[in-house]
Amino acid sequence: MSSLPVPNLRVGRLADRAHYDRDTVDAILDAAYVVHVGVVVDGAPVVIPFACARVGDELVIHGSTRAGMLSAAAAGAPICATVTLLDGLVLARSAFHSSMNYRSVVIHGVARAVDDPHEKVQLLDALFDHLLPGRREQLRAMSSGELSATAVIALALDRASAKVRTGGPNDPEPDKRHEVWGGVIPLTLTYGEPQPDGTTAIGVAPPEMRKF
Repeated sequence: MSSLPVPNLRVGRLADRAHYDRDTVDAILDAAYVVHVGVVVDGAPVVIPFACARVGDELVIHGSTRAGMLSAAAAGAPICATVTLLDGLVLARSAFHSSMNYRSVVIHGVARAVDDPHEKVQLLDALFDHLLPGRREQLRAMSSGELSATAVIALALDRASAKVRTGGPNDPEPDKRHEVWGGVIPLTLTYGEPQPDGTTAIGVAPPEMRKF
């Protein structure tokens, strides 16, 4: 564990929803495509979304080498990475008690810059395969110029916590007698029907689609 001072990872608000085990953290990260990364750049806080994938004990994040945030993170600036999966709208009989069902992970730490070209290719391949399994093997290899223009950082998961809400609305008893619909509207992320571009040859099939 790093000696870097970070905020307390223990969840204070609605602590019964907190999870600190790696199984829960890993399952949420493995279902996520986007992570929001926060870092202080030139004295100002900045939060930017990036594509991500968990590879072993690290969260892999990539972007342009021109991105100031990634440069700051690669140089050792402390970061906070957050993933949120929205599972449903929880409709109570009042606006105050309405909520959302969600799964989220917060990770604090200092990311390591991935500079070795061989490891960078491996992690980028793993990230791309996470986004759409089987697609990477159909594509040409990255050029040296593309690899040089791509920054990759890896954030250890030793300072991660999860928070999960499930179930229906928590209406107080008087509200339950109010004649309005209450319950949960589930939300899911799915692949849509593939839309080929104008240059795709007839008969070239897209990769198999996953369902969530």
